[in-house]
Amino acid sequence: MRNIVTILIAFVLLSSCAGNNKRIYIMSKGPAQYDEAANTISAKDGKGHEEKIINISSAEVALKLNGPTGDAAISFKENGLYIINIKNDTIIGSKQNYVSPKLQKDIITQDELKIKIDSLHQLTEAKNISTANHNFFILPNQAIKITDNLEAIIVGPFHQMTTAERVDGKEPEVYRFYSIHEIRETISKLEGFTKVAIPNK
Repeated sequence: MRNIVTILIAFVLLSSCAGNNKRIYIMSKGPAQYDEAANTISAKDGKGHEEKIINISSAEVALKLNGPTGDAAISFKENGLYIINIKNDTIIGSKQNYVSPKLQKDIITQDELKIKIDSLHQLTEAKNISTANHNFFILPNQAIKITDNLEAIIVGPFHQMTTAERVDGKEPEVYRFYSIHEIRETISKLEGFTKVAIPNK
């Protein structure tokens, strides 16, 4: 009888854990350290881009961040997939179609180029950012819920992924993120194409 009660208790505990699933992508420069016992995440201002994924099965969890821009405390109540930015750089991203990417035009007009540049400028200023638009502006020491889908694909800054295959006939849910520094470099390059060369006399 005691064994049956023990099994039932274990089943209830497992069931409650199964209902509380949070997957968190930690984005940092240099390795981030996660102390599960202390519920803390720490990182220094290193080089390159690093990602660490942690899975939490609690109804609510509070994490303390210690990063290059200082300390912060973040609470997670809803289930889903999150990104924590513990860089000293803002991260910007959006949902992308990686199965049927739009074909890139060989020639782009000056008007189209200016529209693209203006759109990128608005992203760096956190304009037109909303969950409904599936785009995100994540400041340092901030966490944002990206989706309810724990199996969604996150493509971080500086990655070169351009396509993804269907799984069981379904298109994968993909989100692509850039550092604000990457976007500003792209703007600078595009603005170079808007300068009209003056022919030599």
